[in-house]
Order: sequence, then structure tokens, then C-alpha cells
Amino acid sequence: MEFLWAFIIGGLFCAVGQVLIDYTKLTPARILVSFVVIGVVLSAFNLYQPILDFAGAGASVPLTGFGHILADGVRKAVDKDGFLGVFTGGLTSAAGGIAAALIFGLCVSLVFKPKDK
Repeated sequence: MEFLWAFIIGGLFCAVGQVLIDYTKLTPARILVSFVVIGVVLSAFNLYQPILDFAGAGASVPLTGFGHILADGVRKAVDKDGFLGVFTGGLTSAAGGIAAALIFGLCVSLVFKPKDK
């Protein structure tokens, strides 16, 4: 059942993004940033953690999950380090994902040659 709920909730996030792309004039970049901000806002009001507990990877993998990780990291760092945690918490908590994205992006850029459209 966990896989089914992860698939359904993750699919709903993706479907919302697709509807926004198809039926609004928002650019994909603005939609992606909106998803991160929504994750931060939901996490700030402690509403994202129940979704994460219910959907697992279906809620942690999309960009809303990245926003949640940033907000949660800032919250923990502020509790531990005070005001300095505002600047360090998000990057510390998301460092693994950011590093993986950079490394995989570099590897793909070495294998494939980009072409102008």
C-alpha cells in the first residue's frame, strides 16, 4: 500500500504541475519555484510532515519536498545555532541532494554534447 500511496500522491503533484503548464501562462521555472515555496509554507505551518508521513517518497521526491527539507533544516539550525541557523540550516539539510544534482549534471554533460536548438 505504501507504494500505491506514494505513486498516487506524487502523481497528483505532477498532475497539478502539468495542469498549470497547460492552462496558465506561467513559465515552467515559475511553477517549479512555486512548488518549492509551497513546500516551505506548508512546512512552516507543520502541514507538510503529515503528508510526508502518509505518502513517503511520493511527497519527499517532488520539489515541494525540497522546500520542506529547506524549511525543516532552517528550523532545526535556528533551534541549535540561533540566528546564524537562518543562513546555514537550509544548505546543510539539502547538501546531499544539491551535491547529487551537481555531480549527476556534470556526468551527463560529459557524456552528451549539448546542441543549440
